[in-house]
Amino acid sequence: MSEAVRKTWSPAGDEIEFVLAQLKEEVGACMQCGTCTASCPNGFAMDITPRAMWRMIQFGMLDEILESQTFWMCSSCYTCTLRCPRGLKLTSVMASLKRLAMLSGKGRKNSAFYRAFMENVESHGRVQEMGMMSNYFFKRMDNPTLPLKFVPLGMKMMAKGKVHMPGGGQGGVLKPMFAKAREMEGLS
Repeated sequence: MSEAVRKTWSPAGDEIEFVLAQLKEEVGACMQCGTCTASCPNGFAMDITPRAMWRMIQFGMLDEILESQTFWMCSSCYTCTLRCPRGLKLTSVMASLKRLAMLSGKGRKNSAFYRAFMENVESHGRVQEMGMMSNYFFKRMDNPTLPLKFVPLGMKMMAKGKVHMPGGGQGGVLKPMFAKAREMEGLS
């Protein structure tokens, strides 16, 4: 088996293959101009550029894509989508990659922050920083002493009023919206 064939083959189930086919169709018109990569405010932190990610999708390099941190770094600012000369919905592609990672089971560790953030917003109606970070560290569970390294920073931020104490917010007001989104995505 050649190196190219080995890299593009991925053992995926029917649902994952369906999502991958949709993604290939979505980025099929990409002309590799690099506008998305040049426009991305988080591009500096990505291990694979968005432009390279679209090409990897076109080639079906699912394993390499799912091992990447790139789509988890996407902040859904829509800059790439707005500036794409082909009008591709690239922010939606990044969101689909997050769902694909969760479906395949490869996104558990990489998605810890994303899941902690979304759960916190769903339950409080806004971000409760202390609760979100403790949930994040609990989900990671790879280094039990990691949260202790952030205590000095947390204390400084609390002293300056940058971190909100638990409570307040709009507890549960967004739950119906999240439930509807899960229903529409077929996740409920």
